[in-house]
Amino acid sequence: MARAHQHGQREAAIESSTQLLVEGNDQRNFFEAMADHLQLPGVQIRDFGGINDLHRFLAGFAARRDFSAVRRLGIIRDAERSAQSAFHSVQSSLTKAGLPVPDRPRKTTFGKPAVAVLLLPADQQAGMLETVLCETFAGTPADRCIDELLACLRTSGAKPPKHPEKARARLWLATREEPHLSVGVAAKRGYWDLNHRVLAGVRDFLSVLCK
Repeated sequence: MARAHQHGQREAAIESSTQLLVEGNDQRNFFEAMADHLQLPGVQIRDFGGINDLHRFLAGFAARRDFSAVRRLGIIRDAERSAQSAFHSVQSSLTKAGLPVPDRPRKTTFGKPAVAVLLLPADQQAGMLETVLCETFAGTPADRCIDELLACLRTSGAKPPKHPEKARARLWLATREEPHLSVGVAAKRGYWDLNHRVLAGVRDFLSVLCK
């Protein structure tokens, strides 16, 4: 499976006609693990940076001489506070780069390259990758312990986390054998249930992109 690794992976040579752009190194590790899990052939995964970096990344990526080799382009980003705003932002970045623009998430455009966008956690839901991952352990004994810990912190007057889903995901990882792992590396170690039903949309998106 072709991938872009290392610090300069954004500029790595295009080695596959299927390119997947994801938000940050943690997502890159996670989706590499998912692509391996699904045994998807020939997808090259690149970290485009933060949500405000996509327009600059796409403009430079589409202008590369070797970009003509790209037949399928997938983009995955967190919805953050608004799925609608996030999708409009991706549409704007694609337009400025002169690339095909899908009219809704998960829909693949015609032309070259074919472009599709996936928002996390879901098309119309605010949140992020960790929002989905927290659902994979919802209702477990560890989840109940995390609830109790967070409730205790609230009553003690502790400042609540800026991103509760990120906090919950990391607290769950703290119960694993290697508690220091990042979300993405944890996926490569098999800590997340990549077959869980809440990840069905992710699995379907990658399978269609790489078919």
